[in-house]
Amino acid sequence: MNGILVVRRDNIGDLVCTTPLLTALRQRFPSAWIGAMVNSYNATVLERNSDIDQAVVYTKLKHLDPGESALRALAERIVSLFRLHRRRLDAVVLATPDFVPRTLLLARLLAPRKVVGFSDGSRSAQRIDLSVPLSQVGAMHEVERVFALAAHFDIREPIPPLKVVAGPQEVRKAVAAFGGASGPKIALQISARRPAQRWPAARFCELIERLHAERDATCMLLWSPGAADHPRHPGDDAKADEIAGALRGKVPLVLYRAGPLQELIGALAACDALVSSDGGAAHLAAGLGKPVVCFFGDMPPERWRPWGVPHRVLRPASRQVADIEVSEVMKALSELT
Repeated sequence: MNGILVVRRDNIGDLVCTTPLLTALRQRFPSAWIGAMVNSYNATVLERNSDIDQAVVYTKLKHLDPGESALRALAERIVSLFRLHRRRLDAVVLATPDFVPRTLLLARLLAPRKVVGFSDGSRSAQRIDLSVPLSQVGAMHEVERVFALAAHFDIREPIPPLKVVAGPQEVRKAVAAFGGASGPKIALQISARRPAQRWPAARFCELIERLHAERDATCMLLWSPGAADHPRHPGDDAKADEIAGALRGKVPLVLYRAGPLQELIGALAACDALVSSDGGAAHLAAGLGKPVVCFFGDMPPERWRPWGVPHRVLRPASRQVADIEVSEVMKALSELT
């Protein structure tokens, strides 16, 4: 076995949902070289993951910081492709549960013995050597969709757990932020990209006060750092300031501006449970084995609910997360922790 490359160039949660496939491939081929092609935005998900030999990381041009050279990023990408081509890979696995023509083109450039992926039935998709029809995975969870590819490697075992490994230093830093708090430690992720997924600051304030009063809990506030009008990476510094200002002097609150993804993972590992809208943090928490109360608005929980951990999905009839009541969240948390 010369090697297997798994390509998953999507968002953080998507890559977390791919880790069971990586685990299964490692168990099936313990001596093989197994790599994962990822982007600089989600690559941290695979840090300390013993199921892969290498994360092949590239930077999307839209993720370049000011002053970074697009030409250099493209040159580094070409070098990575050349090195992968020289490996004479046995398989390239296109792990995104969709048919993406440009990703298939990339796989073909690497000249593997076979390409494994998903087919939409089009003529272009016929260039995939071993495929799973998208019609067969429509009602499945994202983890199940991706894992459907495992059958092409004669893998019949149950789906392994998600795998996210926190860095010890980041965990210690987050634990220290709680000081001497003795009650439950609840992480609250207040950011969400989609408007229908956002819970108002006032509801977070009420939840924090009730958790402290009724359960002696200390909450850790997590958010995407930056200004809300940032053109590429909008953040929630203002929302965090609003919550902190409203609660100042009333209840203990840990403000944790977890910027690098390593810090977010460490913070989640240090907590007992997470309250979050559907998104990367919810999947990371699930990968760390944490209970999750997850808000869903206009995204389908059947596909994106937390996998493999105790969880509660809250989804109002309006499909607007803002309509979820604090009492619903308290009840869900009491059932989990």
